[in-house]
Amino acid sequence: MKICRYDDNRIGVVDGDAIRDVTSIASELGTFAYPLPKYDPFIANLGKLKSRMESAARSAAGVPLDRVKLLSPVANPGKIIAAPVNYTRHLQEALADKGIHHGNLINEIHKAGMFLKAASAVVGAGEGVKLVHTDRRNDHEVELALVIGRTAKNVSAAQAPEHVAGYCIGLDMTIRGPEERSLRKSPDSYCVLGPWMVTADELGDPGFLRLTITVNGEPRQDANTSDLILGVAELVAWASSFYTLHPGDVLLTGTPQGVGPVKPGDVMVAAIERIGSMTIHVS
Repeated sequence: MKICRYDDNRIGVVDGDAIRDVTSIASELGTFAYPLPKYDPFIANLGKLKSRMESAARSAAGVPLDRVKLLSPVANPGKIIAAPVNYTRHLQEALADKGIHHGNLINEIHKAGMFLKAASAVVGAGEGVKLVHTDRRNDHEVELALVIGRTAKNVSAAQAPEHVAGYCIGLDMTIRGPEERSLRKSPDSYCVLGPWMVTADELGDPGFLRLTITVNGEPRQDANTSDLILGVAELVAWASSFYTLHPGDVLLTGTPQGVGPVKPGDVMVAAIERIGSMTIHVS
């Protein structure tokens, strides 16, 4: 199943080139007293909601995809965990290009570890990217993003797939500079998720997916998740050894070679096999 959020926080099931509105099922999530939960209630209840969404979608009229504004498929991610330099060829280009490393020490992922992006950076494809510090280089980084579906703490790699709700395209925007990654990668709109979430059962094995991005029609990044240094299961297990992972948490698995700058007015098209593609306008 492909699940999206669009327009005024509507919930939809993607059916070809149309969206079937299933927002009515949100009433089954209930209400929450203060303090609010640490997880995304929709993602946490996805298992029991899927059959109801399928039923609602069958009777819903289709809305053309090109007539809606796509939001992030995850409304309330508690945290965004990102894996740096998780493709060997990207590590090589980062070491070779001073415009990328900016004098920072670049290590492969086993030494670099992971880092956090602010949840406030999350937007959907239809909201676009608003650049800040445009006097500096702002780069695109396309990535496979996974959404945690069940609470996970100290899980093994073998157990990890059971804790994944689904996958989407992630765009990890970054400002190049000497500061810590989390600062340079966390401005508003610097984490694009979309165009929808494909549930784990529909996507299947995430280890062999082509991912690409073009800027104004020019190919930039083109790779396959089979080239990941640490795969999805290993990343979930490693992250869960440091953090408790909650439903709705997002893990960005790393970007391949070909990262490059964008400027206001550019149009990016990011795609991942078996997920889809999304068009993002830069302002």
